[in-house]
Amino acid sequence: MKDISIVELTLGDRVLSIESGRLAKQADGSVLLRYGDTVILATACAQKEPKSLPFLPLTCEYREYAYSAGKIPGGFFKREGRPTEKETLTSRLIDRPVRPLFPKGFRHETQVISLVLSSEPEINPDVLAMVASSAALFCSDIPFSVPIAAVRVGLVDGKMVVNPTHNELVSSDLNLIMAARSESILMVEAGAKEVSEATIVEALDFGHQEILRIIQLIHDLAAKAGKKKWKFEACEHDLDLEKEISEKHSGSILAALKVAGTEGKLASEISLQKILQDIIDSYPEEEVESRNQAAKIFGLIKEQLFRHQILDQEERLDGRAFDQIRPIITEVGLLPRSHGSAVFTRGETQALATVTLGTGDDAQRVDDLTGDFSKSFMLHYNFPPFSVGEVRFLRGPGRREIGHGVLAERALSPVLPNQDEFPYTIRVVSDILESNGSSSMATVCGGSMALQHAGVPIKASVAGIAMGLVKEADHYAILSDIAGAEDHYGDMDFKVAGTSQGITALQMDIKISGVNREIMSEALQQAHQGRLSILESMAPTIDKPQSGLSEFAPRILTLKINPDKIGAVIGPGGKIIRGMVDEYGVKIDIEDDGTVQIFSTDESSAQRAIDHIKELTASAEKGKTYMGKVVKVLDFGAFVEILPGTEGLLHISQIAERRIEDIHSEVKRGDKILVKVLDIDAQNKIRLSRKAVLEDQREE
Repeated sequence: MKDISIVELTLGDRVLSIESGRLAKQADGSVLLRYGDTVILATACAQKEPKSLPFLPLTCEYREYAYSAGKIPGGFFKREGRPTEKETLTSRLIDRPVRPLFPKGFRHETQVISLVLSSEPEINPDVLAMVASSAALFCSDIPFSVPIAAVRVGLVDGKMVVNPTHNELVSSDLNLIMAARSESILMVEAGAKEVSEATIVEALDFGHQEILRIIQLIHDLAAKAGKKKWKFEACEHDLDLEKEISEKHSGSILAALKVAGTEGKLASEISLQKILQDIIDSYPEEEVESRNQAAKIFGLIKEQLFRHQILDQEERLDGRAFDQIRPIITEVGLLPRSHGSAVFTRGETQALATVTLGTGDDAQRVDDLTGDFSKSFMLHYNFPPFSVGEVRFLRGPGRREIGHGVLAERALSPVLPNQDEFPYTIRVVSDILESNGSSSMATVCGGSMALQHAGVPIKASVAGIAMGLVKEADHYAILSDIAGAEDHYGDMDFKVAGTSQGITALQMDIKISGVNREIMSEALQQAHQGRLSILESMAPTIDKPQSGLSEFAPRILTLKINPDKIGAVIGPGGKIIRGMVDEYGVKIDIEDDGTVQIFSTDESSAQRAIDHIKELTASAEKGKTYMGKVVKVLDFGAFVEILPGTEGLLHISQIAERRIEDIHSEVKRGDKILVKVLDIDAQNKIRLSRKAVLEDQREE
């Protein structure tokens, strides 16, 4: 093993080491990363022959092996199956920052695979897989020449922490993942508890300093074990043909692009398609190469015109100011049977958000390397083809739909009530009915309104906005509420969600080589103003949770009983609890700590069940009068059951105000009589009196 190369540094409270030359040596690039007891193998391979595709055919895959945590997979097959949500999201995290750094025009099929081989429960492997993937690419012979690194930043007790543990994240006000190169930031993903824009910028500065150390570590490894990059030269298009098409058609192309602002996106696309077809038809059918080149050049000209319009003319295609938000229309209560519903429309983007309330049995069970847990809040995002006027198969959610749903879920989670306050499982579904820019942020707005309409006591309204960037050298423009073309041809997609008090989630992706601190700070401030404006537009429709739940929502009533009384509620063989379920039509859950939850769609039935349980579990109180049942009669007194399972002694001297010779002449088994509790001793023995009740009645 003399060819093994290892580099390491201390990051946080653990040692980060990266090595090459031990495993997977037939891959174009491979590294083994260790951080504490977490071990990740990352490989990179690329085909030497390019594909005839208009995009970079890059796939990034992340997998967590159950054996890494000493577990055997669940399910019938007992082996890893389709990627989990965590694996899908981490694959996206790896892809997003490395994709912009491949050479322009690179069309060689490339695959990056990260495998978790060993997992320390307190460490999340996701950012480590990002670092390992970058190292594998940079040390390979693939023409990927700019390494990146990633860290997670937490804010624990007011202090920034790099790669916080799971326990630290529980109390952290910030969970921020960032990827960057030496000069600039490439990708940000964060959830927060209403933190300020200044705190986000501080976290990015802190994280970037740690990233610089990791990038140097990757350079050190490449100096020892890096392969020589194979040469790549992008195919150039015909410049004369570009000039010819530009001179003839730029005016009509720009006019068609601007149609989106007046007649809508679909009208603009129809106009552009007609122009493209006219350009292609102007070349003979046998000149296949010219036709293909013309189609490619048409796309380049569209992008050039868009960027020229923004940077030189300082004008957006739809005529809006750079910080202007499209018209917003909102409504709630569209669907009579859902527990909560809202429609949020911004420009040509429309989200229908619905809320369904369920019981604890409806919570999602998640099998994770760190252990099994359940989720009581879920947000699912759907993007049907009709939302963009297309026809395609309806399949399960893809990476984009999963990612958008999790982003919106992260944005809304900080304002949800805790389980003690609102013991429901909550599912929000966002169906995108129209799309022309930032449907994920429309999901946040619609989801917030739907939760309030459902009566979920959220702490504050939440809104989201997507910011864009167009940048050439030092000249740039930041755009609020970007539409489709601005997302497609721009250089940044920066989504920020939060309340009026602070940020709850953000996500940034960059298509260029990165952005600096100043641009990030300016974009955050502009997003802050946009978010407040959207919240103001939502408020007239609904700005706080409505009182009461839908008549179709389940009712959950909770009470706490003495754990010693659980048996009294369950009864022998479960007889008593089954009887209540049948009688009241409810579902009853009892925790070991004595927490009892009653689930029912009929609140009155649930309340009757609660009252019954209170009777079963009530404790006798000194001085209180009870209607008791005589269960046993002896010469010296009678035993009377005053509560289910609770008996007291009614002494012969306490039966009447006169002296009694024969107790059997006064009471017999099965009689129901009023008795008063005189005393409860240390052994919980209860003394009862019927005489005291008679005296009280006489005095009245």
